Amino acid sequence: MQEIKLKCPSQDVAIRLFGINHQFLKLMENNFSVTMSPKGREVLIKGEDKDVNLVYQLLSQIMLLIEKGRVVKKSDIINSISHIKKGGKAKLDKVFDEVALKTDSGKTISPRTINQLNYIRSIKSHDLVFGIGPAGTGKTFLAMAMALSYYKDKKVERIILTRPAVEAGENLGFLPGDLEEKINPYLRPLYDALFEMFHPRRATALLKDTTIEVAPLAFMRGRTLKNAFVILDEAQNTSYEQMKMLLTRIGENSYCVINGDITQIDLPNPARSGLINAVRILKGIKGIKICKFTGEDVVRHHLVQKIIAAYQKFENS
Repeated sequence: MQEIKLKCPSQDVAIRLFGINHQFLKLMENNFSVTMSPKGREVLIKGEDKDVNLVYQLLSQIMLLIEKGRVVKKSDIINSISHIKKGGKAKLDKVFDEVALKTDSGKTISPRTINQLNYIRSIKSHDLVFGIGPAGTGKTFLAMAMALSYYKDKKVERIILTRPAVEAGENLGFLPGDLEEKINPYLRPLYDALFEMFHPRRATALLKDTTIEVAPLAFMRGRTLKNAFVILDEAQNTSYEQMKMLLTRIGENSYCVINGDITQIDLPNPARSGLINAVRILKGIKGIKICKFTGEDVVRHHLVQKIIAAYQKFENS
């Protein structure tokens, strides 16, 4: 048994490090064999030697992030605890300091988990990247951030956001309008990410002149996608033929990110999923990177991680 005292440089840092009603410290008590006794801008950590050292290391790294201006959320604490309990060697500031994009409002978009960090770095170093994992892990959001970053840096001339028009248990035929109008609700997550990162007026102008194009995958047939950053979302619902069609459309000076969740396939025959087959066929090819996410990368409400784990356990039983 041992005890270590951690002292914050200011009361403001202590408040943000300990959390409202000391909720961040309570999270650490629930995950390690320690007790936390905060007083003013200090906290006394008591418990098993190994856990005391881990918690001290974790708090010190989070404190450094706060001093750099990082707004630390509950999900960040949960992800940080998971990372350090698994023996993660990457320092948290190295994760959060990686920048995907600085938005029009001045916000910095950065990874919040190790897998998100690897994903961003893979996009920066590969022309074709697959992001595979459950919803809420930031695949689409970070891919959008990287696409906008490439456009701002003049690496590409346009951005193409697409996804297959699979009904997912709903009948598109009963929705009003033509195919484009019917599919727009399914493209909403791409629009939401775009408008969060670019000023609405600017985003609308880029959409209007098709510098940024949001369209169903069927609209890609017969085209060559040059000087573009292409994001294919919900790729688990592409057919073998659709995936091959998109991959062979990629032209000169183009980058492509393909995202999907192979546990959420809505096709009549899941074995024909273009995403599953593409990963098998393209694995090991230089210039292509396959990044995998888990429930621990979920950056939505902290209960979502538990919900995903519960469903996986039920479905595997």
